[in-house]
Amino acid sequence: MSKPAPSTLPHAVQLRGVWLRLGREVILRGLDLDIPAGSGVTLLGENGAGKTTLLRLISSGLKPTRGEGRVLGFDLRDGRAVRDCVHLMPVDAGLYPDLTGEENLSFALQMHSLKGDAASALRRVGLERAGARRVRFLSAGMRKRLALARAHLLARPITLVDEPFANLDDAGRQLTLDLLGELSGRGVTLLIAAHEPQLARQVAPRALRLAAGVLSEDNYGG
Repeated sequence: MSKPAPSTLPHAVQLRGVWLRLGREVILRGLDLDIPAGSGVTLLGENGAGKTTLLRLISSGLKPTRGEGRVLGFDLRDGRAVRDCVHLMPVDAGLYPDLTGEENLSFALQMHSLKGDAASALRRVGLERAGARRVRFLSAGMRKRLALARAHLLARPITLVDEPFANLDDAGRQLTLDLLGELSGRGVTLLIAAHEPQLARQVAPRALRLAAGVLSEDNYGG
């Protein structure tokens, strides 16, 4: 059965009564969530609130203990179909440390059976001179820029970003806003977990807050 086109689907993400328990700890408690396709959402919450866990669940890295979920119409438990729709940029960038920057981008394209210009992507994030260096020798900010270049190259219909502004200077934060804004302009659904709501909401204006495992609308975003 062929994958339905994202533009024909009213929602990118739908969760109903989702609970998640890890060991003895309950992380998510009865979450209901609707994210329309092509929209942008900022996810707020204190450290340890479960924001990263929620992103991993939506990307099929974790399975709900109870409840139901769909990602672009696919059951959340259908890992292969969900992974085809979603790109997760973790807070640690999720790069291969023994590959160069350019090799990381080329490998990501190969894994998703996509074509793209890795060299141009490196130039876009100001890493053209560092593309031949192994990732383990890059600074935290440079790794963040490289992860943004990868997300931009892959441009999955849903992009989940964990703390995109961490370890970046002002220029890097502006670049992040520019790149995420370009993805949004291409119709990509954004879910951004961030401690800088004033930045994240520029590209993901709707704010949700996760506290004690419960998700609620945040009308202030502070």
